Amino acid sequence: MISVSEALDLLFALARALEVEEVPISEANGRVLAQTLTAKRTQPPFPASAMDGYAVGGGQPKLGDRFRLVGESAAGHAWGGTLLPGECVRIFTGAPVPEGGDFVVIQEDTSRISTEVTISREPSPDDNIRRAGIDFEIGTPLLAPRRLRASEVALLAAMNHARVPVTRKPVVALISTGDELVMPGEAPLPDQIIASNTFGLKALLEDHGAIVRILPIAKDREASITQTLALAADADLIITIGGASVGDHDLVSAVTRGLGADQSFHKVAMRPGKPLMAGKIGNSMMIGLPGNPVSAMVCGHIFVVPVIKAMLGLPAAPATRLKAPLAAPVAANGPREHYMRANITPEGVVSKEDQDSSLLSVLAEANALLIRPVSDGARQAGEIVEYIPT
Repeated sequence: MISVSEALDLLFALARALEVEEVPISEANGRVLAQTLTAKRTQPPFPASAMDGYAVGGGQPKLGDRFRLVGESAAGHAWGGTLLPGECVRIFTGAPVPEGGDFVVIQEDTSRISTEVTISREPSPDDNIRRAGIDFEIGTPLLAPRRLRASEVALLAAMNHARVPVTRKPVVALISTGDELVMPGEAPLPDQIIASNTFGLKALLEDHGAIVRILPIAKDREASITQTLALAADADLIITIGGASVGDHDLVSAVTRGLGADQSFHKVAMRPGKPLMAGKIGNSMMIGLPGNPVSAMVCGHIFVVPVIKAMLGLPAAPATRLKAPLAAPVAANGPREHYMRANITPEGVVSKEDQDSSLLSVLAEANALLIRPVSDGARQAGEIVEYIPT
């Protein structure tokens, strides 16, 4: 058996960053920016008014000053003249400040009769002008790689990028194995259960940028496993679920070796998830997950999501770990790293009482994985521990 960190290193060695493609800016949200982009324009491209009011020259006016109204500047409709001393221009938020203007008096600080504007209240020191380039200038970069959020999509649009270079989404093929499985909605026999792992993993991996295909359930026969694997030959990543252990009906490892798989490792010192394997079949990376539902989902968080991120060109790194105090004591841990289902509460981390790796209801109630290092001693309430949000 190898450690979790060793397994991640081997997985990252197998994962390859995928090709770059261009998408319209309207489709860029959630995608990974593959190349650094720079602003094609300055924002704002001119000094702009931050308020509705009057643009004047000569710095901050004083209470009682009078100005002659000579024009109007609105967004998209600039006043083209030059302000002279004693003149003002009606101006609106976002409109260009005219030449000669260096202060915008907000309309609440003025009174107006016809074309005469009087400062009726002492203006604040703020000139209410947004300087040209205060947001960004031509050449300002947005660095890659990064997953684009809505705010960054808006920034790229303002920088005048209509198309965005992003990493192609990895295609993942999910294969559940086992005679005991039927699809949701079917009527299982007394000795059968519903296949749930593929649907949970599909949702998890799609949340992190993958295109996921669920293939037919492979029966516990070499021919069935071989046939289903053939359907996944064009996938970037093949994930099998179940059949990776050492029982008489666990055939995935033997079948993939027979197909020429270059197996990188087979077992990991962790709970849940010990029967985990990885390697390559043809041009596809492969990960074999355990069949217990919680084990498969935990391994999805710990191993598969970081691999998806690496394929998208993001840094090859383990799942982000956070720290918090324990809200209740936990017993000593054994010889395998343990990822305990837990909840983050205002008092701290609370581990679930039942850690059985078959209980999806417990996993669904949890919002974190409490990480227990190998041979970690008993911990008391208040001690700081690491966890991974789920």
